[in-house]
Amino acid sequence: MARIVVHGAAAVGASVAYHLALLGAEDVVLADKGEVAGGSTAKAMGGVRQQFSTAAEVVLARESIRFFEELGPPYFHQVGYLFLATTEDGLRVLEERRELQAGLGVPVEAVAPERIASLAPGVRVDDVQGGVICAEDGVADPPAVTRELVRRAVERGVELREHTTGEEVDGDVRVIAAGAYSAEVGAAFGLDLPVRPLCRQLIQTKPVSGLADRLPMVLEAESTFHFRRRGESLVLAMTDPSPRWGFAEEVDYSLLPDRIDRLAHRFPPAAGIGVERAWAGLYDMTPDAHPIVGPVGDGLYAACGFSGHGFMQSPAVGLALAEEILRGESTLDLSPYRLERFGDAAAFPEEVVL
Repeated sequence: MARIVVHGAAAVGASVAYHLALLGAEDVVLADKGEVAGGSTAKAMGGVRQQFSTAAEVVLARESIRFFEELGPPYFHQVGYLFLATTEDGLRVLEERRELQAGLGVPVEAVAPERIASLAPGVRVDDVQGGVICAEDGVADPPAVTRELVRRAVERGVELREHTTGEEVDGDVRVIAAGAYSAEVGAAFGLDLPVRPLCRQLIQTKPVSGLADRLPMVLEAESTFHFRRRGESLVLAMTDPSPRWGFAEEVDYSLLPDRIDRLAHRFPPAAGIGVERAWAGLYDMTPDAHPIVGPVGDGLYAACGFSGHGFMQSPAVGLALAEEILRGESTLDLSPYRLERFGDAAAFPEEVVL
């Protein structure tokens, strides 16, 4: 049987390796130039949602949610994802997306401000027009989930090689799942993958007293500001005013006061709270914010370009790509994610890139 080398031991690569072994592959090597979950996966927000603006993204997330449900605590807490709209236009867009998501079998429901107050105790709603929530969504521990996937993979015979690039390992079939570095890996095999790094940052507050045990992920639809509970603290994120392209993982501390002010406005119990720490990581962006999944050359496959959604979509991607590699086809339609779709006029049709 051919030796399959998976380049990258983050969530996506770990899922591909695990599902390859689960489907019977006997010679799989999972290689990473660093350590398991040592890159952007370790820095991720950890949200797991099905609420996207395009069917292609909804499907990958929908097909992944059962895996997270089976993991359960402490890996995954199904507290829900709550989108808030503060304008009539924002509420209209949320409703349009809700109709798309519901049509694809995702149980998203519209909620009025008074119900939002009970679903997310402490959240300010006097300026909220309404919102949508999916109770199946939630928050997870990305490094812990990834390590569990790797544990299961190794238990089934996958060889793990940390501090080793995939290029150093002899192989017959290769899977490029190196996140923001996937274009560099692809170039080593003569590929031009349209994946580039985008720096994003997160902030963790000092402990906030009285947080609800099941506080959902809370997102402002218009601003993209969002926060979740992590332990006794809150983790905040928001799209930067200007995209920061490149591999530099630097915190823009000038933005922290604005983020803390936004938190105080949307969640008054955290007013006056201090910052515990801030950090930055990389998204692996494609021109249309959809991933590249499938064959990209002779004996070469890609699972990259997830544009910030790789962790939450990794279970479905790992299974589908493993099926395609071993069986020639997958039960999940991967045609929306092919490399061939890109042209000179590619844009960003997926709008919910957080």
